[in-house]
Amino acid sequence: MIAGPPGSGKSTIGPLLAERLGVPFRDSDDDIIARTGRAIADIFAEDGEPAFRALEEEVIAEALAGHHGVLSVGGGAVLAEGTRKRLRDHPVVFLNVGFATGVQRVGLSTARPLLAGVNPRATYRSLLEARLPVYRAIATLEVQTDDRSPAQIVDAIARELALEEAQ
Repeated sequence: MIAGPPGSGKSTIGPLLAERLGVPFRDSDDDIIARTGRAIADIFAEDGEPAFRALEEEVIAEALAGHHGVLSVGGGAVLAEGTRKRLRDHPVVFLNVGFATGVQRVGLSTARPLLAGVNPRATYRSLLEARLPVYRAIATLEVQTDDRSPAQIVDAIARELALEEAQ
């Protein structure tokens, strides 16, 4: 399971890690889009965040029950208590990203509904600060992604997972 805030690299690292481990990759956001036929931003705008989070929790529960590979979840997925409980039985890699790197990576685009608004930089900073303890509470492994290439991040995760299996 790959978790982290927007800009941490979940959509890049997830498929690369799955390839390295020889397992399938799945992204909960892709599952939501496939199920609804709508963009994430549209669901937020038209139905609201609570409706999106309920759908997200449902999709993740289904994925955890039937997917045997790397699963990447949306940045806010860990806010749902039900999702956090389900994750206790799975290894969770928290991709941590600093403010400056995260802002650079996301570009504070309107495609990210939680960052749309008057001051997206302040919103992003608040999001990082509020979610950091939650990510750390569910993580079995934390990997810093700043100043690292995707290959370096995947190498670090693969090394740590191998060490955990050896113990």
